[in-house]
Amino acid sequence: MEYILRYGLIEQMGRKLREEEKSRATIDKYKRDVRAFISYAGEGTELTKETVICFKEHLGETYEISSANSMLAAVNYFMRFIERFDCVVKAFKVQKETFRKKERELTREEYYRLLDTARQGGNDRLLMLMQTICSTGIRIGELRFVTVEALYSRRAKVSLKGKSRTVILPLHLCVELRRYVREKQIKSGSIFVTRSGKPMDRSNVLHAMKKLCRKAEVPTSKVFPHNLRHLFAVTYYMEQKNLSHLADLLGHSNINTTRIYTLISCEEQERQLDGLGLCVDAEKPHNICYEVKNKPVFIYL
Repeated sequence: MEYILRYGLIEQMGRKLREEEKSRATIDKYKRDVRAFISYAGEGTELTKETVICFKEHLGETYEISSANSMLAAVNYFMRFIERFDCVVKAFKVQKETFRKKERELTREEYYRLLDTARQGGNDRLLMLMQTICSTGIRIGELRFVTVEALYSRRAKVSLKGKSRTVILPLHLCVELRRYVREKQIKSGSIFVTRSGKPMDRSNVLHAMKKLCRKAEVPTSKVFPHNLRHLFAVTYYMEQKNLSHLADLLGHSNINTTRIYTLISCEEQERQLDGLGLCVDAEKPHNICYEVKNKPVFIYL
């Protein structure tokens, strides 16, 4: 089956994605990734499986595996959209990591420095926004459901992509947000909006957070909205050790997704393993005691 690659197909795919109620960010990303594929293959050329395989190899040599797989997901969607199922390719296999990269790990202390910097700079909106995400684990796209009305019931009703859930707002957060809305004279509706009244999106928040990095002395690689959600997840799990409840709080339907959020850095895992005390020094005597039939038994090393 012949198929000539045309940039015009991208807009057709975009309309299909909108019909499926995909988010604007997802639609833009898929269109961008497919445009990169057509640019690589050449507009007007005939589509073949070999072309897609070569593009996959190009991605593997150019990007990190996670990014390459993300782009392949868009290209594979495009192949299914144009009914070229024979051109769908497999994603790169990824070895599951048991720890998170330290350069991406936002600590509680760094989070506090970001808050202090926002406070000192008089940026009350960003100050309250970061606390709202980090103390609830809410997604950036769910911020618009944090309304003035929700502050009094301590419940934010979230409805996105055909799914509904209730986000519990901590008492102290509600107290601070009530003060904030009084000062800003926000009477009703979404609390975090732009000057034009539109809900703040990831781009707005990311840009504002990046401005804090230098003064707060926090690496830019650690500062992005989703990392606040990750800090919430890690902090909650360390305190409660309840993965199932955490999945409910984060709005995950698959608990395996939640496990990703509880990953800690390799350095922290090293500290925890070193503290187990299960390796003894052969040059120093140790008295080890354990019980057999409720009677203490000592072993002298």
